[in-house]
Amino acid sequence: MQFPRSTHPYIPTQQGWLYLAGVKDVHTCEIVGYAMGARMTQELTGQALIRAVKHQRPAPGLIHHSDRGSQYCASGYQALLKQFRMQPSMSRRGNCYDNAPMESFWGTLKNELVHHRRYTTRAEAKADITEYIEIFYNRQRRHSKLGNLSPAVFAQQARIQQVGA
Repeated sequence: MQFPRSTHPYIPTQQGWLYLAGVKDVHTCEIVGYAMGARMTQELTGQALIRAVKHQRPAPGLIHHSDRGSQYCASGYQALLKQFRMQPSMSRRGNCYDNAPMESFWGTLKNELVHHRRYTTRAEAKADITEYIEIFYNRQRRHSKLGNLSPAVFAQQARIQQVGA
């Protein structure tokens, strides 16, 4: 069973903050859903979750872990989890380590990309971050946790092993 993680950072642009919501598959380290917008809302986190479900098609009963942000506690977001038959799990109050896999990704994104750029517009930041996630992080960046494979290669090998079993 895979355990997606959700949380969010914000990126400065000259137009104002760009907020990110994301879902990470902790088994493959792949970012399976994400959304970006001018405000951190339950709609934004919901978009990330919907993208993750479309990408993964998880089995009922999957444990979905998030922080205790109001976006994740909101009735609309909780209704999505129920609709997708996911089991909600939230961090302990004030304990950022409960959501360490997703927090680690946000730190990596900021260190490898965002801290080296100055974004004029939110659209510019969105395009750069999308390319980083889709092209580099998920397909090329090697992870020691995955035996120095990229998340995409690891996930592909896992699917092949599952079919062969």
